Amino acid sequence: MNKALKIIYLSTFPPRECGIATFTADLTAAMDDLLEPAIESKVAAINLDDISRYHYSKKVIFQINQYSEQEYIKTAKNINAMEEVKLVNIQHEFGIFAGKYGSYIISFLEALKKPSIVTFHSILPSPEAKLKEVVNSIAEKASGLVAMTNPSREILIREYGIAEEKISMIPHGIHSMPYTSSAKPKTTLGLSKQVILLTFGLLSRGKGIEYVIEALPKVVNTYPDILYIVLGVTHPNVLKEEGENYRNFLIQKVHDLKLSSHVNFYNEYVSVDKLLHFLRAADIYISTSLDPNQAVSGTFSYALGSGRPVISTPFAQARELIALEAGTLVNFKDPNSYTEAIMKLLKNSSLREQFGKNAYFRTRNMTWENVALEYSKLFSRYSSDIAEVSERKKIPRINLNHILRLTDDFGIMQFARLSLPDISSGYTLDDNARALIVACLYYGKLGGTIKAAYPDKQKSELLKRIGVYLRFIEFVLCEDSIFCNYVRSDRSIDIELNKKDNLDDANGRALWALAVVAAADYLPDSARNKALSLLKKRIEKYRMFESPRATAFYAKGINLLLKKVQDIEGKDLKELLVTHCDRLVSLYRGVSSEEWQWFENYLTYSNAVLPEALILGHKHTGNMEYLDIGIKTLDFLISKTFVNRIYMPIGQDGWHHKIGERRYFDQQPEDVSAMVYALATAHSITGKDSYKKLMHEAFNWFLGDNSLKQVVYDRTTGGCYDGVGEGYINLNQGAESTTSYLLARLAIIQAGGSDNEY
Repeated sequence: MNKALKIIYLSTFPPRECGIATFTADLTAAMDDLLEPAIESKVAAINLDDISRYHYSKKVIFQINQYSEQEYIKTAKNINAMEEVKLVNIQHEFGIFAGKYGSYIISFLEALKKPSIVTFHSILPSPEAKLKEVVNSIAEKASGLVAMTNPSREILIREYGIAEEKISMIPHGIHSMPYTSSAKPKTTLGLSKQVILLTFGLLSRGKGIEYVIEALPKVVNTYPDILYIVLGVTHPNVLKEEGENYRNFLIQKVHDLKLSSHVNFYNEYVSVDKLLHFLRAADIYISTSLDPNQAVSGTFSYALGSGRPVISTPFAQARELIALEAGTLVNFKDPNSYTEAIMKLLKNSSLREQFGKNAYFRTRNMTWENVALEYSKLFSRYSSDIAEVSERKKIPRINLNHILRLTDDFGIMQFARLSLPDISSGYTLDDNARALIVACLYYGKLGGTIKAAYPDKQKSELLKRIGVYLRFIEFVLCEDSIFCNYVRSDRSIDIELNKKDNLDDANGRALWALAVVAAADYLPDSARNKALSLLKKRIEKYRMFESPRATAFYAKGINLLLKKVQDIEGKDLKELLVTHCDRLVSLYRGVSSEEWQWFENYLTYSNAVLPEALILGHKHTGNMEYLDIGIKTLDFLISKTFVNRIYMPIGQDGWHHKIGERRYFDQQPEDVSAMVYALATAHSITGKDSYKKLMHEAFNWFLGDNSLKQVVYDRTTGGCYDGVGEGYINLNQGAESTTSYLLARLAIIQAGGSDNEY
């Protein structure tokens, strides 16, 4: 077996108490989620000296005494000897390397023969001669550089004279988490009756916390339920030099101002989970840095990413991000400025909430998943081996939590507000049909292709939902044997909306879903019989669909039924399949031309289901014309939707008409799912590996290979975002998008892809 490729990160690393260490732990974890097992993250850890040691994880394969120049050189030579190491990423902070302005790292770079990327955590403006010399020497010897903010990148270009093409901007990462109010987290901390202000990080005199404390007496007079929490231990270097003098100074100030009931110090180096819990419990985060030139703050980034309004001094990163209306800037060393800002947000709860939501929405590109994507692309520029492997993204473990969360005892709700089910949106047949297919097919895979920690419990949950979705479909079957689509939140059928809308596609999708259940030998007879009964009622009064997509959905269902039965209610299923495939062939003949190999004069949504239906029709009939047209139209669709190996669905903000401009935005997961399924089917029928390769490229739309280069699937919740717009992701996680992702994920499994556990 070939050895996994390795990327080595030169940095401090936990359990060393250091912000850079935390950053590197988060980054390497995100990179492992993206690239393992093909590429492993390993660490060369910087120690304080030759005596101090830490109980590192196995990820650390080298240790360097930061004051030993020879150890930097020796480690570089050891890395050179490791063929599997393809790149080194140096997390640079002046204070963690010895020598003038951390110049010992230059010796490492001089000895290193591998490609190297230096991530600058601090970039100082107006550099004096020696500082500029050190930074320029690092830039000259490194393959590439990373700045974490646009202003920092501009400083490197303008004031250090570094070529702009050598510098990438990749933001500080944040942890992906659902947006929530502070109420529930506060309750678990026993602080439900208080308004929480929070500052966290390693304590040192440069933090300026005393100016917040001095601001509080006026605040407390008006808002007596205020509690200011200062979370974090004293910085190890400060502790070594002056002990707890700064903390004791702050505590004394709290006593002097009679604020002991309103200020709490938590003297602990907390885990990431605990830190995020405190952040969720906070009503306002206060960032107190006294350094106007501080390039970036991890604590500040985490607070914004948690959806908390921020009050901050105007250091470099804060000036850039607070401009997004995510908080308020205050003056350095100015208690009155803090007082005014705190009072403003406490007085106006709607403004506080809006700032928090702005912070959350506008930092989604900074989640660790997205940051890892950016680093992966950057590393690929300097290593062809990494580029080749990183194209094959690690597929996330299956997570059904969100589809279960959206489902109540009546059906699956149509929409969500972020990840929270929106009962006011009601229910649709479309979504319940998709959810039924998902639940049924995953039920059949549990314990087989898919392994689960608790398969019996998972199967029980899915079987319960299968019953819910079947009852919903039965509920919307009207007297004329047509399924209605729209049901209000009070569980009454929305007659007006159903009259206004064409119900063909919803009915076609429902017939496909019922066929999936009816053909599933692994389901209890009660579920299969109910699905078959509903099929019979619908087929009794069946008429040909006008919609090509409904025709295709039904043809997919008939293909499944033909594996089990030959007729239903006296209707020959093979004849039905031929009728529906012939209908698609007729549409193709009436519209297509040499330049436009399609069934309609426009491309809209779920386009790939049309060629897929014909390819499947060939499988059961042997009709070569079905296969020929199916492949021609699929190849035509591929030519219109794959741009530079990125799948770009037809935009729903105007579609793509035969004569007219192709629209690119409001891309929907449903269209991606249809394409993944069609490509998997084309591969299974033709055996062409090119279709399987394209299937993975299309699926990677969910994982960040899209026009925004951002992840569309939320690993934390198991939900999928509702779409890709021009410059933004729709962060709501509705039923259509989530079930579409899960269907695409299933197609990957059925095509012999990942069998990750869940």
